[in-house]
Amino acid sequence: MGKINVAIIGAGNCASSLIQGVHYYQNAKEDEFVPGLMHVNLGGYHISDINFVAAFDVDKNKVGKDLAQAIYTKPNNTFKFCDVPEMGVKVEKGMTHDGLGKYLSQIIQKAPGPTADIVKILKETKTDVVINYLPVGSEEATKWYIEQVLAAGCGFVNCIPVFIAKEKYWQKRFADKGLPIIGDDIKSQVGATITHRLLARLFRDRGVKLEHTYQLNFGGNTDFLNMLERERLESKKISKTNAVTSQLDYEMDPDDIHVGPSDYVPWLKDRKYCHIKMEGRTFGDVPLTIDMKMEVWDSPNSAGVVIDALRCCKLALDNGLKGELTAPSAYFMKSPPIQYTDDEAHKMVEDFIKATARPDAIAKPPQKQEATK
Repeated sequence: MGKINVAIIGAGNCASSLIQGVHYYQNAKEDEFVPGLMHVNLGGYHISDINFVAAFDVDKNKVGKDLAQAIYTKPNNTFKFCDVPEMGVKVEKGMTHDGLGKYLSQIIQKAPGPTADIVKILKETKTDVVINYLPVGSEEATKWYIEQVLAAGCGFVNCIPVFIAKEKYWQKRFADKGLPIIGDDIKSQVGATITHRLLARLFRDRGVKLEHTYQLNFGGNTDFLNMLERERLESKKISKTNAVTSQLDYEMDPDDIHVGPSDYVPWLKDRKYCHIKMEGRTFGDVPLTIDMKMEVWDSPNSAGVVIDALRCCKLALDNGLKGELTAPSAYFMKSPPIQYTDDEAHKMVEDFIKATARPDAIAKPPQKQEATK
């Protein structure tokens, strides 16, 4: 009851940041505000209760290694902020399908040998929640893995823009198995999408008509390299665009909004640059323009959100909830089954946590920080 057994599909930068973070914050105090975390204790589960028990990848340089070694293996290039000791979790060979596109195939060589028995491993490790970190565009691979997850009886957190949690077919499949799913396409803590969403909502709430906007992103990780293959970008562009336009109560001409990755710059590594431009009409039809630039380390920026998502998924398992989880999906994901404003979604997820929290371990509220004198 006290631990959350987690399996990871894809031992890339996102997995690296998540695993580093669990070790980095393992002694975080529940009654203090801890920079970087939205919840130290979520519904009775401390961040240190997250227990990684399995991982799957196809890279020959990662398969067979201890997970603690694999997360620092090239082409991973995210910020190293914590030394992770040997974990005793071997990276098993996963299924490729469409997981390696044109550009990733140039830098990643598939490991030899057969695909591991995913269902058997998930059952033997008593995995509670599986996290999907496959590359953008891995639609067939994601669906293959989901079949294994359903057969093994695990909850699922879909961090990529392959639409699963929002689709009626998959909602029913998870509900029929009595299992929860959170998705789709993880938001960062303070990233391009949530910032663009909040600005779009600010325009609407303050009576400014948004007429033109773009969001251009570029970086140096394998995600941006993979997305040079434009055929893999369709679901990503839909996810990011809808995340913004869902905050408006009027339609925008598709020619007036552009949201998506633009290029790959290797020396940036896991750093991501975002440029947002918004043009609107305010009082008296006078023009108003916002130009904004953001720089983040991409993978750590989403890890804290995943930490909360998988704990919500475990709470759902504890409480026998099944199918798509509306509140956590709305707050943590770009393309949830139902879009809400971020204020609404935040309240919904806090209510979800209170309603499903373990009765034996309710978190204390964080102490307020005193103003600096």
